[in-house]
Amino acid sequence: MNRKQWIVVLTTVLFLVFCAGVPAWSQEKVNINTATAEQLVQLKGIGPKTADKIIEYREANGLFKAPEDIIKVPGVGQKVFENNQESIVVSR
Repeated sequence: MNRKQWIVVLTTVLFLVFCAGVPAWSQEKVNINTATAEQLVQLKGIGPKTADKIIEYREANGLFKAPEDIIKVPGVGQKVFENNQESIVVSR
């Protein structure tokens, strides 16, 4: 390989390594009773506005009793819960 080919290969490998190290959504568990907005947006389908709604709901209504209780939050539907079922936990 010549120099240009090595640069292309190296750039491609670095790009792939970087992308693999920054997942679109977290695989870690998110405790919806204690999570910050920054942690909540790691869930699939949860953006900053919805994260704020989750926190507001939690503050107004108390802690969630079960992961599926997240669908009680306006703007969070069954599909969002299903897509995150393995990632959402509740504890006090």
